[in-house]
This record gives sequence, C-alpha cells and structure tokens, in this order.
Amino acid sequence: MKKKHVNARLICQMSAAAALVLAGNAMAADAFSSDSKWMTGDWGGERTKLIEQGIDIKADYVGEVGGNLNGGYNDDKTARYADQFGLGVALDLQKLWGWDNTQAKIQLTNRNGYNISNDRVGDPRAGTLSSSQEVYGRGHMVRLTQLWIQHQFFDNKLDVKAGYFGEGEDFNTFPCDFQNLAFCGSQVGNWATNIWYNWPVSQAAIRVKYNINDELYAQIGAYNQNPSQLEHGNGFKLSGSGTKGTVLPVELVWSPKVNSLPGEYRVGYYKSTADADDVREDVNGFDAATTGDAYKTHSSKSGYWFVAQQQLTSHNGDATRGLNIAANATFHDKDTNFIDNYQSVMFVYKGPFDARPKDDVGIGAARIHVNDDVKKNAELLNASNGVSDYDNPVFSPIRETEYNYEINYGFHVTNWLTVRPNLQYITHPGGVDEVDNALVAGLKIQSTF
Repeated sequence: MKKKHVNARLICQMSAAAALVLAGNAMAADAFSSDSKWMTGDWGGERTKLIEQGIDIKADYVGEVGGNLNGGYNDDKTARYADQFGLGVALDLQKLWGWDNTQAKIQLTNRNGYNISNDRVGDPRAGTLSSSQEVYGRGHMVRLTQLWIQHQFFDNKLDVKAGYFGEGEDFNTFPCDFQNLAFCGSQVGNWATNIWYNWPVSQAAIRVKYNINDELYAQIGAYNQNPSQLEHGNGFKLSGSGTKGTVLPVELVWSPKVNSLPGEYRVGYYKSTADADDVREDVNGFDAATTGDAYKTHSSKSGYWFVAQQQLTSHNGDATRGLNIAANATFHDKDTNFIDNYQSVMFVYKGPFDARPKDDVGIGAARIHVNDDVKKNAELLNASNGVSDYDNPVFSPIRETEYNYEINYGFHVTNWLTVRPNLQYITHPGGVDEVDNALVAGLKIQSTF
C-alpha cells in the first residue's frame, strides 16, 4: 500500500483513538457501556451538552469480511477485508447562531481494503455486477463526503439543501444493513453507469423538497456530473473542472401507516445532460464492434426507479419488532447503459427472539440484467477478433443476468455495535454462464464511536 494511503487511514484511526482517550478522561464508566449510543460514551455528559448546543459529533466504522467457500471464477479459497471510517459533525444552526430552521453537516470518510468479488468470485475480464463487500470502492483515501447547509421555509413546507453531497442521500434512499451491494443503499447509483455517484463521493448539488402533507412530499435536485471527482487524490476537489453535465432527479415519496405500521414508497426519474456513448452502434448506426468506428454519442441518458418498504407485523404489540418487506427496481436507458434493469426483494424480521429483542434476521434476492445490446456487442467483437474459446485471453465474456442472494443475522451486541454474519450465493457471477456459481461467507461489523 502506498504511503499516502497509509497516512489517510492513520488520520481516521488517530481521530478514533483521540475520541477514546477523551472518553476515558471524561468519564470512564460511560465508555463501552452497552446502554450507550456511543462506544466512547457521553464524555462525562459533555457530549449531550454539545448536542443540546447544536453540535452532534459523528464517528463510525464499518468493516466487512468476505471469504469464498465454493465456486466462482477462482476457487482458491481465501478471504478479503474492507472497511470505512467516518468522522463528521451535524450542526443545528438555530441553536448555535439563532438561524431559524437551519442545519448543516460536514462528513469525512476513509475506505481501505480489498474485495473478494474482484479476484475470486468474478472473471477479471468481466468482473461481477454486484459486490460481496458493499463498503469496498472509491479509493484508499480520505474523502469529503458531505458539506452542506439546509433550511426550511413556510412552516417547514419547503426544504432546501445545498452544498456537496451525493444523490443517494435524498433520492432513491435505502438502508444498508445487508453486506451484498445489491441490497444496500441507493440502487440507481449502482447501475446508472458513470453518472450517479453514491456514498462516499460528493458533488456540488442542490435539492428542493416540498411537503404536500404529513405523508407525502415531492423533491427535485441538480447534481454536478464530474467524473474527475472519482479519481484518486480528488477527494476534496471543490472546483468544477472536469464537469460533463448535470444529473436531474425528481421523486415522489409517500410514507403511510398501514394498520398503524410504517411504510415508505418512492417513485422517481433521473436524467443526465452529459453526452453518453451508445453501447453498440457506431456514428453511422452500424455495429461498432464490426466497423471499428467510434461509438455513437447521445446527448443524454435517463432512467427511473421504484422503492417500497413496509412493516407487515408487530411482535406482541411491540411495533419495534416484527416482519418488514422491501423491494427495489430500477430501469435504465437501453441505448447507453450497461445494465438495463434490476429488481430485488428483502424480508427482515426485527426482534425474532424475546431474549434478543434488538437482533434481526434478513434474507434477500436480487436480479441484475445486462443490456442485450452489450451482449450482442461482445458477440460481434469476438467474431471480429476471430475467437470463440472462452479460455482465450482475448475472448470477451458474454454477460447476461446475475442473481444475488443473502441471508444474515444481526447480533445487537450493544447499542453501539452490531455484528452481522451472512451467507451469500451468486448465480452466474458477472452475468457470465461459464463462471461457476459462488458461495461467499461474510461478516459485517457496524459501530458508532
């Protein structure tokens, strides 16, 4: 690992260590208390005082292990570890400076490690469509993930947020308790190729939300589409150099109570104003793989999504426990996008045992479909190169549909620590039929400092 990567990691580790020392000096009994929201405790009451003054310090950690038990492209068994440190502060500016209905946030993240999907589960020529360790990616470095200010107008009817942040914070939002990427976070960002950047990448943005009533709101946003912000070393880039266009999402969100149990339903649409290459046709409308000419350029690309989350049951009258169902679906431009559609469904039971009322158990299944034109393009490319043998290094693997499955159990060890062992099964990794189905053992650790 390069020195600057190590330094980036040390920044977050030292920050966490400093918090631990502060906790020990303030009030050692609070640190590591199972009833505390934070591993470092309440700092002798100082942390609660800061929150009451409008300063909420955020520090957290996510670590994920993935080990290939069977199958995949390379069945040489090993394990990979990836993690993320987060450090930030949420500010209530009404409490701090008297700015009515105004909030702000600053968040730094640092990711490290390696992914079992890259060199064991998937064929390196094709990769995998999902990832068995969702926390992996976007560079081994510190990033500015959030830097924004938010204000409510007209008795909180209108909500405006501006600064640097990602689309998935507000649009197509979804929790991230599963370890497989196909069940974690905003799914549009996973499949809308090269335009929608999920956490931890930020971009210049504005989001405007209007609360129609207590259960329904509509929102629209504009996000700078700048691929250079993905590059290593650009984690704190605030300039607009490298901008290609703007991503414009719009969404309607309904949060009803069904039999007194909460639900949330989202439907949305996005459009990118940046130029996008066709996945098959050349500038003259012929097959680029055959002609060798440049791919046709489109002036935009678009897609839409649907998200549903609903609690179905309570447990002996306790609404914090019970069965929950969730479903995701995204659909994308077939002319320009590698993935044309994705669907998933998940079931989570919270508090399955009276002796473990804060644990949860989850199971999910996802389907990721590669655009048929991408498949056809690979077939034409192989024919053009005169190769048909999958084992030939020049062969372009034919990708169609990948299926991901996960079952997990979340041990609520303390209020600040959850440990979630899981098993994942990946059918046709990368959508490539020639790659053996893979069984992956995972372990996800989530902690709040």
